[in-house]
Amino acid sequence: MHEPKASVLLIDDEPGIRETLEALLTFEGFNIESAANGTDGLEKLDKKNFDLVLLDLALPDRSGLEILSEIKSANPALPVLMITAYGSVENAVKAIQAGASDYVTKPWDNEKLLAEIRTLIHEQRLVTENRELKRTLKKRYSFSQLIGKSEAMQKVFDLVMQVAPTRATVLIQGESGTGKELVAKAIHANSPRADHLFVPVNTGSLPVDLLESTLFGHVKGSFTSAIASKKGLFEVASQGTIFLDEVGTVSLDTQTKLLRVLQEREFLPLGATESVKADVRVLAATNVDLEQLVREGKFREDLYYRLNVITIPLPTLRERMEDIPLLCDHFFQKFCEENFKPPRRFTPEAMKILLDYDWPGNVRELENAVERAVVLSIGQEVGADLLPEQITRGGKKYLSLLPAMNGKGQASLFEIMEECERRIILDMLDRTHGNQTEAAERFQIPLSTLNQKIKRLNIEIVKKKRESVPA
Repeated sequence: MHEPKASVLLIDDEPGIRETLEALLTFEGFNIESAANGTDGLEKLDKKNFDLVLLDLALPDRSGLEILSEIKSANPALPVLMITAYGSVENAVKAIQAGASDYVTKPWDNEKLLAEIRTLIHEQRLVTENRELKRTLKKRYSFSQLIGKSEAMQKVFDLVMQVAPTRATVLIQGESGTGKELVAKAIHANSPRADHLFVPVNTGSLPVDLLESTLFGHVKGSFTSAIASKKGLFEVASQGTIFLDEVGTVSLDTQTKLLRVLQEREFLPLGATESVKADVRVLAATNVDLEQLVREGKFREDLYYRLNVITIPLPTLRERMEDIPLLCDHFFQKFCEENFKPPRRFTPEAMKILLDYDWPGNVRELENAVERAVVLSIGQEVGADLLPEQITRGGKKYLSLLPAMNGKGQASLFEIMEECERRIILDMLDRTHGNQTEAAERFQIPLSTLNQKIKRLNIEIVKKKRESVPA
């Protein structure tokens, strides 16, 4: 694919100079426009984008330095190549100090001039492309502080961008600390409801009666302490998004009322006789298996299917370890700014410990570790001595987790290695939803080898259904 033709604006009052340069640059494949004075040149710059300006220092209406100043004020990144007479080199140096990229003296060498123009335009395009790339990466790797470049997180980002423009109910599943509320905020921020409220509700932290009043509101006198009517959060979140965290903890009675909101788009405040319309998008999150709760009779099956229109499963931090350096950079920047400290980074030794740790508390635990390191650190390098003790001990995770397996209070090396291998294979099979072919490819071993190991280690294969967005 060829680069588009570069556009050059020539500002020079000498007709002979303009004709010569127009012919030369056109022949070399440039798009060129010219202006006979500074005022005309600035007007052309207002109307069109150029890749480079050739500017004469001596213009009839205004000083070339004045024109340069206005160009750089309007577009600091635009390269400007000054043209000057042999005896005006001192002014050309002043122009460079004022922001010009370089200067050429009359008469010039055509080859050197063309080489200079091409170099400046190429450098400018590299800067522009890099800026666009960074903008793209920032957009791709970050939604409302949701950080990650791993394959697992890219799938999450793809799902977020697919579901955000819709009004579909979304169920976000993941362990505690994986960032379920951040995903909900990202969906809201990229939705048509972004200009309205995002209302999070931690349903697990409220008693049943208080939760119902909080969600649906109440009228005066509906219960002993209801001395005034109060709007519920479903009404407060009108035209926006409500996020029900820990939805698996909601009582069966409240589940019935939630189901009505999702089905009828209306609710009845406590003590009221008239329903209130609910123009609100519902996002929910859980760190428990709702299907299991349904089987146990603790969660309504019809509500589960209403919430589970689209599911976004969040990976644990141990499933996306390659994101840890990126997350550390993000949290260092955040907490250094908050604590008025210069930038920090982990030493290679500390980073190795972080990458060896199992992260039961997921991203939230990593965030806390970085904040602690920022607060306690003195220098720019943060060593392993400033990591919490449970993390520094975590490098021996497999040994510490293994039971005494040989009846003598201590496992043999063979038993330890076999158990480690078993756990690693089980972890990979969990990530690949029981797909042995995909697991073998990720391990970079033949499928037959993996099957032999599965048989030898008595590993039971459980195929899991992959979640996807309906077309």
